[in-house]
Amino acid sequence: MGALRLLIPKGRIYDNIAGLFTDAGFPIGLADRTYRPVIGADWLDAKIMKPQNVGELLELGSHDAGFTGVDWLRESGADVEEILDLGFDKVRIVAAVPAGLDEAALRKKKLVAATEYVNLAGRWLQTAGYDYRILRTYGATEVFPPDDADMIIDNTATGQTLRDNGLRIVDTVMESSTRFVASKTALANPDKRRRIEELAMLFHAALDGREMTMLEMNVTQARLDALVRGLPSMRSPTVAPLFNDAGFAVKIAVKKRDVPDLIPRLKQLGAADIVEYDLRKVVP
Repeated sequence: MGALRLLIPKGRIYDNIAGLFTDAGFPIGLADRTYRPVIGADWLDAKIMKPQNVGELLELGSHDAGFTGVDWLRESGADVEEILDLGFDKVRIVAAVPAGLDEAALRKKKLVAATEYVNLAGRWLQTAGYDYRILRTYGATEVFPPDDADMIIDNTATGQTLRDNGLRIVDTVMESSTRFVASKTALANPDKRRRIEELAMLFHAALDGREMTMLEMNVTQARLDALVRGLPSMRSPTVAPLFNDAGFAVKIAVKKRDVPDLIPRLKQLGAADIVEYDLRKVVP
């Protein structure tokens, strides 16, 4: 079959993707000033590209799968298959204007909208009924108003950079996060589809592992039933007898966020010797 050819975005998305590969069991490294990461699997071959280019390159069939924000998929209109929402790099694509500029003023003129998202911006502006001209930018879009643009359409995680530059958000165009996506040509190949689906399963397991933790505890025979009835778990807890009829060992996988409330309740139900440890992967 040959190697599965992957595209990994450069910049801030790379670190999250590299961590995901490592958690999934494929250590990844990238030397300075290179564009070919080394992944700990001989059937994976990766190249670093800008996230803006990933969708179209997959559509062209020069690579099999990759990672990019859904904002850039919608911007490019690339015909690819979304496999998994990884939940990384969550941002909103928003329309923002100078804080002192009101809606009535925008409606009275042909506004200039500065953006890297030319297609997304055009569709939103048209639907919103503005008379507009789009000014394409190449980064630092927030510096254009008020001298060179009346509005920007840009991505933001918290909105703080916009506020720092005297801008206010007037609408959310879309919400975005990093997706694992695949070429439809690759998915039509049974071997490549299997490899892509295996990767998706391992990524999903690693992401779930980050959210879950394992609790292990001991309990006496007399209090076992009450404890088990009070336990949350993925399915059913694992219960095993202790040596010399000293009671039972109980294991449960739970959400990490539930642990602070759960441990005191377990103590009240009779649990002792409670141990918590991290999970690497969770495969239902």
